[in-house]
Amino acid sequence: MRLQGKTTMITGAASGFGKGIAEVYIREGAKVAVADLNAEGARAVAEELGPNAIAVTCDVSKADQVEAAVAQTAEAFGSLDIVVNNAGWTNPNRPLMETDEETFRRIYDINVLSIFHMTKTCVPLWRKQGGGVMLNVGSVAGIRPRPGLTWYNSSKGAVNIMTKSLAVELAPDGIRVCGIAPVMGVTGLLEQFMGMPDTPENRQKFLATIPMGRFSEPRDVANAALYLGSDEADFITGVILEVDGGRTV
Repeated sequence: MRLQGKTTMITGAASGFGKGIAEVYIREGAKVAVADLNAEGARAVAEELGPNAIAVTCDVSKADQVEAAVAQTAEAFGSLDIVVNNAGWTNPNRPLMETDEETFRRIYDINVLSIFHMTKTCVPLWRKQGGGVMLNVGSVAGIRPRPGLTWYNSSKGAVNIMTKSLAVELAPDGIRVCGIAPVMGVTGLLEQFMGMPDTPENRQKFLATIPMGRFSEPRDVANAALYLGSDEADFITGVILEVDGGRTV
């Protein structure tokens, strides 16, 4: 029960890494707002998690929806201690000149602007509460980029440096900000990351670049989020924890 008494909101929690984090947070005693653009998926996950979870519909690229999601969570739970910015998007893996402006803007709206909106909404609340925790799920793509994902890579690089800068500026307020950088996982974005059909042969090409020989799984990211969100990490801020089986070494 390492998160006993903690209230949390996880974006992109209807599936993949976000759902995995929500499951671990519930197991460890937290109350969880399952936030996702997929309202039906969020409701299904919240029902699966039980009475300490609620579903929140939210497009993280829209300031008014982020504000409403935070208000709904705080009203339901009485406070908001931890936010996990997990929602993300990517362009399909392809030569950089083939990505249009609309796709570029969507990548940045979901991966980067969302953190701006969440920060502007949560910091006043956390200053009033005396502290809070923000965890930003980035990617090893922002540390050791792959060809074909240049615009996505750059957005995750922005997430990493934003995380560090937020950590430094908000530390005097008792607000911790940390990042998690997973290697590719078997999520809904897998084929877009690969830029090719999801076959055993194509998976092997990417697995060959991961020293530990497997993709990341929701439990890997969830365990990192558990530690960084818990009081055990109360002197940890500004780190980008690589959950990558050695990919970035």
